[in-house]
Amino acid sequence: MATPFLLPHWPDAPANIGALSTLRGGGVSPAPYGDGQGGGGLNLGVHVGDRADLVQRNRYLLQGVLPTQPAWLTQVHGSAALDASDIVPGHAPEADASFTAARGAVCAILTADCLPVLFCDADGKVVAAAHAGWRGLAGGVLAHTVRAMRGAGAGDILAWLGPAIGPSQFEVGADVLQAFRAGAEGAGALAEVEAAFAPLPGRPGKYLADIYALARSVLRRDGVGRIAGGEFCTVSDAARFYSYRRDGVTGRQASLIWRK
Repeated sequence: MATPFLLPHWPDAPANIGALSTLRGGGVSPAPYGDGQGGGGLNLGVHVGDRADLVQRNRYLLQGVLPTQPAWLTQVHGSAALDASDIVPGHAPEADASFTAARGAVCAILTADCLPVLFCDADGKVVAAAHAGWRGLAGGVLAHTVRAMRGAGAGDILAWLGPAIGPSQFEVGADVLQAFRAGAEGAGALAEVEAAFAPLPGRPGKYLADIYALARSVLRRDGVGRIAGGEFCTVSDAARFYSYRRDGVTGRQASLIWRK
């Protein structure tokens, strides 16, 4: 069975880094977790109502292209980052990011509109993956991940922004804008926040938010300037991606990274 993947266009990444994002097709899950065209879907989320045995079969299909089992997490829209090499297979501790300096350990994040961010350092010594929905992004998940990588010996850090809800689809309220305003330190950071929120005409207190622009701003503040990706929209591209905002009941795709 063909299992398609999205391989990051990440020119600066070292040759010893493996990374991919899964797509919704190529698995065994039926609708509403299918491929959207009547075929089986590669749903990897165990918490979305899909049959557990089918999710495990999908994870087995994914396993065929990975060096080890992914270090799955129970994501809670927080900011904790754990060492993936300490996560025991079969357990999924609560956290929204993982990092590792161990060769072959696989950092993994599940999403269906939230932003997955993959990291590596320029020397290929440390990798990480972070789940950055707006709450986690505003709450510092990327900063905590970068800090953990540096603590593990990372040098110059690179980031790739994976498939997420695009700026023409991410309608939010004033509470989201305020959360990012509260975390912006200095006029420059505040200006970047304001630029990432486009007011919706005739709808006071409603905005279209650019989660990619917000992530780039946060990463630059944390000293990460080499950022790739960010050209996707999970909501608009139903042929390739699951989207909670679009479909409600749906599957989850994964973004994964490891050292070869």
